[in-house]
Amino acid sequence: MLSKSKVKQIRSLELKKFRNELNAFVAEGNKLVADMLHAFECDLLIAKPSWMATQGDISAKELLEADDEDIRKASFLKNPQDVLAVFKRPAWTLEEADPAKQLIIALDGIQDPGNLGTIIRLADWFGIEHIVCSQDTADVFSPKTVQATMGALVHVKVHYTDLPAYLQTQAGKKIPLYGTFLDGENMYTKELSETGIIIMGNEGNGIRPDIEALVNEKLYIPNYPQERETSESLNVAIATAVICAEFRRRGGKAG
Repeated sequence: MLSKSKVKQIRSLELKKFRNELNAFVAEGNKLVADMLHAFECDLLIAKPSWMATQGDISAKELLEADDEDIRKASFLKNPQDVLAVFKRPAWTLEEADPAKQLIIALDGIQDPGNLGTIIRLADWFGIEHIVCSQDTADVFSPKTVQATMGALVHVKVHYTDLPAYLQTQAGKKIPLYGTFLDGENMYTKELSETGIIIMGNEGNGIRPDIEALVNEKLYIPNYPQERETSESLNVAIATAVICAEFRRRGGKAG
């Protein structure tokens, strides 16, 4: 039986304050936890015996058998699965992200955990290993974001920093800084680099003016057909998918 103190500890990790204090985060789900066990240090794992039996040797500091009721009490999901785990947050460093050698995504004030998680999944799919975020972007280690990544955090590292200062430094190095704007160039005909930074803005307000001033490669995602009246804009995660797909399709060459 899972103790009340353990349940309280797990539930506290819904709040960023306690995630920071304990340097930990929660992941749930049979496949998600199984994937993360190979990548992150596990402090606590609670699971049904049937799930444990399929995993062989489980590397966790504390391993507890649980039934449906135990998992339900600790879970953040409407429909809990067979396992829940508390992992140590990884020690990623921004120095690992070099836009002179690879393509990187930068996020300016993304607020929705679902959007953030989806963008991380997209980055993983398109082979982008680093995402650099403004300090006010949603927390990658919130339960909602972790679930939305569907395990992509195993392959994608997410960094938080003073984004304008970071981009200012990269602009000084002549790194291509891409952003989407209504007055940008058609992304399907513009030359695209194999390296650099793709900047995606806030869901409601887009890229902030101080960051827009640093963008040296403005893109536009055209609707189809262009004379047809459409909705005002794309969801930020959908826009990220469209842009990343075009960068990878062309391999950085002109259309």
